[in-house]
Amino acid sequence: MAANPYQAYQQGAVQTASPGELTLMLYNGCIKFIKMARIGFEQHNIEAKNENLLKAQKIIQELMVTLDTSAAVGKEMMAMYDYMNQRLIEANVQNRVELLDEVEGYAVEFRDTWKQVIQMNRKQTHGSGGQA
Repeated sequence: MAANPYQAYQQGAVQTASPGELTLMLYNGCIKFIKMARIGFEQHNIEAKNENLLKAQKIIQELMVTLDTSAAVGKEMMAMYDYMNQRLIEANVQNRVELLDEVEGYAVEFRDTWKQVIQMNRKQTHGSGGQA
């Protein structure tokens, strides 16, 4: 049975991504599922809200599992991920859509910062032998 071309592309993208790119994909996925949960809230679709919040939580939990906490910044990020996860649980259980804005804001900020780090690393790696 032939695979869906989009799924095959997606699988290939994940398999060839660097750890930094995988982290970026996780942030993007988290943001996507929060947006989808918000739509579930707005449409009073409890199943969609719950399903998408659980997916966003799983992504945050994956970020927590893979986080290096040997440095202070890692410990701070762990505390932030834990906070974000708790806020998503509260949003789901208490039907508080406004909590999604808070968590999405953090996820966007972390994603944008991570994207800048990847771009700076690429410039250092590929630009070090450049011209003056």
